[in-house]
Amino acid sequence: MSESERQAPDHGKIVKRLLLTVAGMFAFGFALVPLYDVFCEVTGFNGRTKNEAAVVSHSEVDKSRTVNVQFITRNAQGIPWRFEPSVNQVKVHPGEVRVVNFLAGNPTGNDMVAQAIPSVAPAEASLYLNKVECFCFNQQPLAAGDDTEMPMQFYLDPEIPDHITTLTLSYTLYDMTANATAETLAQLQTSK
Repeated sequence: MSESERQAPDHGKIVKRLLLTVAGMFAFGFALVPLYDVFCEVTGFNGRTKNEAAVVSHSEVDKSRTVNVQFITRNAQGIPWRFEPSVNQVKVHPGEVRVVNFLAGNPTGNDMVAQAIPSVAPAEASLYLNKVECFCFNQQPLAAGDDTEMPMQFYLDPEIPDHITTLTLSYTLYDMTANATAETLAQLQTSK
């Protein structure tokens, strides 16, 4: 056997390694989004808030300071609803429970279902924002041409750091009609 034959690479092994690498990269790409969502939910990173009801704590209201809470709404591409807060901002004492209403209107000729996804800035503030009741917890059905008022009840944890004097709660509204649950679609039928 000549020296060049002994040093020739095993192409079959190289191809197998490359295919395994590509498969691993593909699997990692699929796992990355759910892992990132879990990471954001646990840490509050990227301003994500927990999408579940908080229990009202009976701690003292800190009347020595206020935090300005701003509300921003926007529609994702393809949803023609009118969607806006009833007020653009409120001043809140940490520990104080407040209710803010959001207004939605479906100007189309079709029944639709939407869901709002919240985000908080600065991201650190999401750890201290507690939503007791929120339209964002569930899909929102709205019949053609109808309007509705959707409440959001919240409080800020009294432990919110002093350097957070303003926080912005933003909601993006998405069309969920094609993916609506049977229960949500049934609500549309009973509202007629």
